[in-house]
Amino acid sequence: MIANEATFIFIVTGEPSGDALGGALIAALRQRIGGKLKIAGIGGERMREQGLDSLIPLGDLAIMGVAEVLPRAPVILRRVRETVAAARAMRPDAVVTIDSSGFSWRVAHALRRRGETLPLIHYVAPMVWAWRAGRARRMARWYDHLMTLLPFEPPYFERVGLSCSFVGHPVIESGADRGDGSHFRAAHGLAPDDLLITVLPGSRAAEVRRLLPIFGVVLRRLEDLVGPFRVVVPTVGTVAAAVTGAAAEWPGDAILVQQPADKYDAFAASRVALAASGSVALELALARLPMVVAYRLNPLTEALLDRVLRVRQVNLVNLLVDRPVVPELLGANCTPARLAASLAELVGDEQVRAAHLRSYDEAVRSLAADGVSPSLRAADQVLELVAARRGGVSGSTTQRSAR
Repeated sequence: MIANEATFIFIVTGEPSGDALGGALIAALRQRIGGKLKIAGIGGERMREQGLDSLIPLGDLAIMGVAEVLPRAPVILRRVRETVAAARAMRPDAVVTIDSSGFSWRVAHALRRRGETLPLIHYVAPMVWAWRAGRARRMARWYDHLMTLLPFEPPYFERVGLSCSFVGHPVIESGADRGDGSHFRAAHGLAPDDLLITVLPGSRAAEVRRLLPIFGVVLRRLEDLVGPFRVVVPTVGTVAAAVTGAAAEWPGDAILVQQPADKYDAFAASRVALAASGSVALELALARLPMVVAYRLNPLTEALLDRVLRVRQVNLVNLLVDRPVVPELLGANCTPARLAASLAELVGDEQVRAAHLRSYDEAVRSLAADGVSPSLRAADQVLELVAARRGGVSGSTTQRSAR
């Protein structure tokens, strides 16, 4: 149990997907302890909606890829120093870092290097099952606890002594399966038989810049294969301007949406999706919208990943069902011709579509955790760790000191 005084949680994320998790976590913490919650830290739109006044603009941090990060390193390192100084000055009951390990881990490492004993919790496990397995041991030196989204992840961290729990994947409570396709079509003047395609070019500036031109060519090729269609493009504020400008040149008279409810209505109204590789694949699976996944990075980053990746699939649906269901066209395979052909097959082949949907349902079932929403399970875990520290129980910290 948490004592009567307010509980102060310092939450840090460096990218939009982590911001969505952070927003849900804050809402769940409020559901558990009401007005006895104080928050501070770094986030974006979703965390701001829950009352967080971010110390740093999220756009400074939402960067991915070795070649993309290097030019921004001075800014990122300065932001790390500012974040560490703020956490030390504010003295929260716990620091929760979410995803974006390149930024979050530097914050955690710097706090420990300065002798801080604040409880440190990380939310979203790094993909040690895919590459760089040594990261699990590094995390165990800094963190008191790790909360994972995927059911197969805890053993990778528990074997190196890091306390770990599977809390369930937030896609379960996202609402992606409750979209209203008829409402979306009516709101945007679409007839019931108009072919609608969802295009998701990503949420980080670098990935969006690389994928937007490719997606434009894909759509022009697809028009030759399947005939006319409309396009809907869900996006986020950090990249909305770039996406809007590019989509204006695409076929399909693009409809842009930013709110999650509008995105899920668009999913329900669509026939197929073209998506940047990432967690959105699970939203699409929950919405039962057949998808093709694409990704490009800087060639240097792609060459590095090709050498170190231990898995040949990165799409979470494929990983959860352990077979290649969703077409993953990554790196050199991310060509307009291949993407357009895969999309055309999903538009027209009912047997292929049915195989996708069966696999999507299987993947989603594996992500539920005991019927409690993932954000509430995460909130309960955070509050339990804070209560243990307030009560003088600090087993995980003792274990970390011993390592």
